[in-house]
Amino acid sequence: MFMGVFGMAVDWLGFGYAALVASGGVIGYAKAGSVPSLAAGLLFGSLAGLGAYQLSQNPNNVWISLITSGTLTAVMGTRFYNSGKFMPAGLIAGVSLLMVGRLALKMVEKTHDK
Repeated sequence: MFMGVFGMAVDWLGFGYAALVASGGVIGYAKAGSVPSLAAGLLFGSLAGLGAYQLSQNPNNVWISLITSGTLTAVMGTRFYNSGKFMPAGLIAGVSLLMVGRLALKMVEKTHDK
């Protein structure tokens, strides 16, 4: 993580993930006119952004990020399994799974620091 303006580590990967999720919803709406894609993308992108902000403020506060990325892993992973199409379900499922792994490592590091 990189240090932000006030010396706190900013979760740039988390914010990038949030932007990817939100932009996926916007692209789904633009290409297919899918209002559910837009709503879900903006909702989950906002939650991921909130989680990244909380993680930037307190590195031990992983729960919103973990729940958001875990939910997207399950939902989009199921969609990818059923459709076999990598875009967008496979991409979001894969990136979300990586985020879950990253957050799990943060939790393990937190327990070893005590």
